[in-house]
Amino acid sequence: MRSLYTLLATAGLVAAHGYVDNATIGGQFYQFYQPYMDPYMGDNKPARISRSIPGNGPVENLSLSDVQCNTGAEPAKLHATAAAGSTVTLHWTLWPDSHMGPVLTYMARCPDTGCQNWQPGSSAVWFKIKEAGRTGTSNTWATTPLMSSPAIYTYTIPSCLKKGYYLVRHEIIALHAAWAYPGAQFYPGCHQLDVTGGGSTVPSANLVSFPGAYQATDPGVTYDAYRAQTYTIPGPAVFTC
Repeated sequence: MRSLYTLLATAGLVAAHGYVDNATIGGQFYQFYQPYMDPYMGDNKPARISRSIPGNGPVENLSLSDVQCNTGAEPAKLHATAAAGSTVTLHWTLWPDSHMGPVLTYMARCPDTGCQNWQPGSSAVWFKIKEAGRTGTSNTWATTPLMSSPAIYTYTIPSCLKKGYYLVRHEIIALHAAWAYPGAQFYPGCHQLDVTGGGSTVPSANLVSFPGAYQATDPGVTYDAYRAQTYTIPGPAVFTC
């Protein structure tokens, strides 16, 4: 009976929250890191383009490096090839309807040798390429489309980016408890791109670090999502070509 209870409790935990399960990039399908399978495959662990995540739970401490790509994130072995100006399609696991909040996407340029051995550390290297929050004072949030199947999110690689290797940081900020303990919850994940074509731009303005881009006192972090009020998305302005 105890083992059955444990199994059901674990199943409930897995069903809660969410993460990016897979993506279509450059016309190719990529299975992202599977936190409930990959760690147990030993020498048969598949090579991924997405960095490791510990599960579907949140990061709650903005002062930790975990807020960058998730707790204990390790570089991936592979990169997905995509042209500057092309659209990337991310497929989330079904997101709980109680966890309303914004969806944000950042990029950082990796060394010319690739992202597979690189960690951004505390450097201000991230530029925001997309953000969406609340529609006015309605109950429609950027997370709303992810609460029903298919849970799809898209972003476009800036067309003017200089070709090379980039790390993409994609996250949901869940605000259902932002006004009280334990506060806002952060669900980041990172994947690696080899961007082709493009222009000559290497963004240098409005670069931020993680941790550092958000403060626990930011209006977009302490926000009461149950009140009819406008929402201010945290972080820098969105980069445009």
